[in-house]
Amino acid sequence: MGFTEQRFNVNLSILFTELPLLERPAAAAAAGFTAVELWWPWIETPTPEQSELDALKKAIEDAGVQLTGLNFYAGQLPGPDRGALSVPGEESERFRANIDVAVAFGRSLGCTTFNALYGNRVEGVDPAEQDALALENLVLAARAVGRVGGTILIEALNRPESPKCPIVSAPKAIEIVDKVNAATGLGNAKFLMDLYHLSMNGEDLPSVIESYAAKTGHVQIADNPGRGAPGTGALPLEELLDQLKKAGYEGWVGLEYKAGDRPSAEAFDWLPREARAAR
Repeated sequence: MGFTEQRFNVNLSILFTELPLLERPAAAAAAGFTAVELWWPWIETPTPEQSELDALKKAIEDAGVQLTGLNFYAGQLPGPDRGALSVPGEESERFRANIDVAVAFGRSLGCTTFNALYGNRVEGVDPAEQDALALENLVLAARAVGRVGGTILIEALNRPESPKCPIVSAPKAIEIVDKVNAATGLGNAKFLMDLYHLSMNGEDLPSVIESYAAKTGHVQIADNPGRGAPGTGALPLEELLDQLKKAGYEGWVGLEYKAGDRPSAEAFDWLPREARAAR
């Protein structure tokens, strides 16, 4: 099958970052893509002014691209934070304040898939307390997403880059997915299978796909080493995506890699232009 049989979107929080946020949707469209995803774009606040929300909505609509994925507020990302929902105090409150804002913004653009990053372990806080808080917040978010017929994603990060994050393996992420679904009865929590993060953890990617494709709600890719475009590292990404498709995965594949020193528009040579538009 190969890359040409996949449905790709561009993550505008890691690609086209040489441009202001409001110019990135049009840049993705100019590169031939019709779908995009984002981390939470306003890292300083979970509740931006309506004018900021409206401006980004207009930029996406004017570019003619579809927003297919959005993160909930996750603190300083990229940076020292790796999520907020398991961090007691102000960060947890900021996550909760963001839930309805993010869901409403996503829904206004037809996006009903939301990634909820877990958060780092906090020194001096019982991990069990953090896990209980995380489940409580994930249940709130899953119910909010459920009201718009959507999906909440749980992502495993990687140990070298996120040493304080407790969700650093596919089985651990699946454990959280199952707990959220058991608590809500909605079944709308899914696994975000990021092949780069899992490879950084040394996981057997074909086995992960075989075991968890049915519980996967979204896939993201970057090559390893380097977190660059496919072909810049050693991961057999084409084969892995073929295996996912054969296992029944029909969802989006997010391009969440770094362009390196070149402009982002030049970082898609591995993918024929005719294969960039979603089918």
